[in-house]
Parts: sequence; C-alpha cells; structure tokens
Amino acid sequence: MSADKHAATPPRLYPGSQDAEGQRMTLGVVGGGQLGRMFVHAAQRLGYFTAVLEPDAQSPAGQVSHHHIQTGYDDPAGLAQLANLCQAITTEFENVPAQALQTLALTRPVAPGAAVVGIAQNRIEEKAHFTACADVSGVTCAPYAVIETPAQLQAVQHDRADLLPGILKTARLGYDGKGQVRVKTADELAAAWAELGGVACVLEKMLPLTAECSVLVARGWDGQVVSFAPQRNVHVEGILAVTHAYEGSVPPALAERARTAAISIAHHLGYVGVLCVEFFVIEDGSEHGGLVVNEMAPRPHNSGHYTIDACDASQFDLQVHAMAGLPLPQPRQHSPSIMLNLLGDVWFDAAGQLREPDWYAVLSLPGTHLHLYGKLEARAGRKMGHLTITGPDIASVRAVAQRAAELLDLPGLDAI
Repeated sequence: MSADKHAATPPRLYPGSQDAEGQRMTLGVVGGGQLGRMFVHAAQRLGYFTAVLEPDAQSPAGQVSHHHIQTGYDDPAGLAQLANLCQAITTEFENVPAQALQTLALTRPVAPGAAVVGIAQNRIEEKAHFTACADVSGVTCAPYAVIETPAQLQAVQHDRADLLPGILKTARLGYDGKGQVRVKTADELAAAWAELGGVACVLEKMLPLTAECSVLVARGWDGQVVSFAPQRNVHVEGILAVTHAYEGSVPPALAERARTAAISIAHHLGYVGVLCVEFFVIEDGSEHGGLVVNEMAPRPHNSGHYTIDACDASQFDLQVHAMAGLPLPQPRQHSPSIMLNLLGDVWFDAAGQLREPDWYAVLSLPGTHLHLYGKLEARAGRKMGHLTITGPDIASVRAVAQRAAELLDLPGLDAI
C-alpha cells in the first residue's frame, strides 16, 4: 500500500487495543535520540507499545521502549522487523534515509512521509518549497542562490553581489550551526565553498535580525490542524539556548502571521504529524513584513519541549495522536514558561574538570522541571537535557530562569 493510499484511508489505532492477530497496538520510531525518548513516553502513557530502530545500544529512546531494533536506519532486515511489529511509524530526526521511510510506507502508515522528509533534508528543495507557497503563506525566505557547480559559484560572485554578506550553508546534513560559514566577499565565498568540500550549497543573504521564533503545528491524516502559539528562541553559537513561551514573547501581529504561515506550509506539503517552522524577525519590515521563514523540521522540536510542562497537551502527545489517527486537541498553555537547553558543557567546571551540576539548588527553585535524556557521556555541545520553568506570571518565571542559569553557568543569561 502506498503512502498516498494511507493518507486517503487514515489509520484508527485506539489506545490499549489489539490488532486482529492479538498484537498490542505498537507505534514505531526511526531514531533513538531524546526526541524519540519523549515520543515513546507520550505513546506509552496512552497505552501503546513502542518500537525503536536505532543502531546505538545505549540510545535514549531505546532505553525506554518495549522493543529496540539495534540496526542501521537502512538495514532491510531491521526495517522489516519494525514494520512487522508496528501499526504506524514515525521518525525523530530528518536525516534518516528517506528511502527507508519509503520502504516502510509500502506496508505501514508513515508520518511524516518520505517525500516531505526528503524536502527537509535538502535546503535547496526546502527553499524552493517556501518560495512556491509564499503567495499562500504570506511569508517567504531570505534571498538566496544555489551553488552546486564552479559555474554557479562564478555566476553568484559576478552577478549576485546583493547576497553578500551572507551565510553559505550546505544543502544537506547541516544542523545546530554545522555546515555553515559566514562570508563577506566574493573571495571569502570561494574559499568557504572549497572549505565545505565543494558540495551543493545555498548562499543566503544575511538580514538584520532582531529575534528568532518558531511555530509548532500538528496536522492529521484528515487535514485537521492545530498549533501552539509561536515561541521566541535565542541561539548561542548556532545551538538553541533559551526558549521564551508566554504571551507577548513574540509581538502579536508577527505571531499571528507566523502561525498562519506555518499552517499554510503544512497544508501545502500534505503533512501528517508535528512540524516545526522557524522564522527570522528582521529590523526592516518594508520588504518582508518583518518576518522571513528560515527552515522547517519534520518532527517535534527542541523549542517545543516546554509544552510537556506548560501545556495540557505536549508536542509529543500531538505526534502520537496524529500518527494514530486520533482527534487532535487544540493545546492550551496554562503557564508562562522559559526553557533552558542543557548541553554537556554544564557538567564541566571552568578548568574543564568533570563535575556534577548542583541539581539540589536548581530543583529547590519554584516551578523547575528537569528533563535529562539518559545519555551516559557528557560532551561539550551535546544536548543532555533541558530545564523548563513555569510559574504564575512572566516576571516570576524570568527571575527563576535567571537564577537557574546562574547556578548552571549557562550561556545566554542576558537573553532571559
């Protein structure tokens, strides 16, 4: 059965039920990281069994799932085993081979589908998609040019001076600031492309940013869509450090435009599951209306982790509902929230010596919710967990977040 056929006949996988052969309804996920772990927790809370396909024996999701298929993402035997165990399958990161999802979709509903994941894996295709649906979404991406050949590089150097200064980004496998080089001149552009190995890239014009925000939407097999309010994000060295999620964190007019654009993008893709769309807020709104779309993630997202503690339905709950064919509740945020990302750096002191963070002091603060991902080794830049702060008002949440960041020596203090 094709992915399109599944989309036309959505699954109805009821919590705690069994299939015709007496097998408990099982939801599968390709990838064993922290997003998979939180998805597994959400699925299990509803009574589903879970299966994770992930080569790492100590993966965060594999540790907590009913089944852990320890194989590569494109291993035919592993994929067959996952399909045999599960009634529906998702992915927890966009760099899983799209062909693997296509193979799984021959026999099982897969959400999101291989075609959509393939677009998100390639910045060239992603930007082309954003451009194609700009008339409907009302938001376009930053000016850019594709560089895949020396001839295209020369054309950009000679004819697209308007894109400099800019950011040269690899078309594939770039995340958390990786695969990106800032360039100011044509010579720097040529050197950067050589440094990146001459692979397919996009050169994106640098815009005067005032903020970054993201929107999480969930879309069902039947086209039903719900969304969270946009949240404001602060990045340090390309990695998310702080998420502000409360009324006014994004100006209301921009927030509504971002939410509308994200929903339009999801509909244009025929998307199923949770989708995160990231936006830049720019200083001069005359040309772009103050908002441009940056990129999308076909999965739950780091910036949405606050929803576990601050909303009555989390992004992972919605991912489960969407892939199982259940109704999508419109999530309600019950508390202002700030989320602090916890990288492996927190486990090292100023001298580089391993130390245990002062969790006692942190958890003594009101409204703190600690989530550690079960990773056994702390490394600089590695996402080890997050801390969500909730409270009765924005001022108290901000004060607690500031104190927690001080105790943990986190970057981005001035952004709280």
